[in-house]
Amino acid sequence: MTETAFTPIAGILGGVLIGLASAGLLLANGRIAGISGILGRSFFPAAGDLGWRVAFLVGLPIGAWLVGLAIPATRALAITGSTPLLLIGGFLVGIGTQIGSGCTSGHGVCGVARGSRRSMVATATFMLVGVATTFVARHIAGWF
Repeated sequence: MTETAFTPIAGILGGVLIGLASAGLLLANGRIAGISGILGRSFFPAAGDLGWRVAFLVGLPIGAWLVGLAIPATRALAITGSTPLLLIGGFLVGIGTQIGSGCTSGHGVCGVARGSRRSMVATATFMLVGVATTFVARHIAGWF
């Protein structure tokens, strides 16, 4: 198992930026920054609703690219997991966001901040299942 560096400043800064972006979208458009909802509703948008969705989605990888330019050490990060497992995981996350009426960003960042009881339950469920999955994958199955 590899160790990762504890970087509280980067984590706090990232959290503040996510919070500001989420608040900005809510204040400017009255929309929740839930990625699964933004992506899903991009396929069948309401009239005049596609532009901000595309801008938001395109801005995600551009933002990551800009961070890579500004902080070269972040470019050393790589996704090394099994491609089939990553695809299966992505598919399951997509199903979960439909069943849970939203994703971690929508519920965990925006819903909890608004005091939504449904989002608090969803976020607690995400966290508990994530901890249990990590425990099983690392300590029982020995995958990582």
